[in-house]
Amino acid sequence: MSTQGPGQALFAFVRHWSRRTAGVADQGRLVLVGEAVHSLAERGAETTVNAIAVEIGLDQSGASRLVKAAIEAGHLAMEASRSDGRRREVSLTAAGRSMLDQAHRWQEQVFDQLTDGWSEKRRSEFQRAMSDLIDRSHLLHAP
Repeated sequence: MSTQGPGQALFAFVRHWSRRTAGVADQGRLVLVGEAVHSLAERGAETTVNAIAVEIGLDQSGASRLVKAAIEAGHLAMEASRSDGRRREVSLTAAGRSMLDQAHRWQEQVFDQLTDGWSEKRRSEFQRAMSDLIDRSHLLHAP
């Protein structure tokens, strides 16, 4: 039994999974920026490069390079904001949505493998707890 507290366990979990995509770095970065755009849009937030930078924890120039690479790969598009023509917003293309769909299917397969032998109740409670943590994090870190 571990003697670490729940906060330590949470951050160990995050560190562990943040390193799992090292072998597929380029694709992982495209998925990361696509997930950021998708998440921001689902929350009704702006999808500017600055907002994407905050979402993924990078500086503006790093996020800008990721966005540029995803645009070049055909996964994202950039256009003038509907609410403020001076701003540019990023959106997923059909190819970007397809990429995320594939990534999400893979994520579900990994979850199924990791929780093999768990009851549906335990899986559901774990999913709900993770979702609650993410929702709370967005509330605590909202501008």
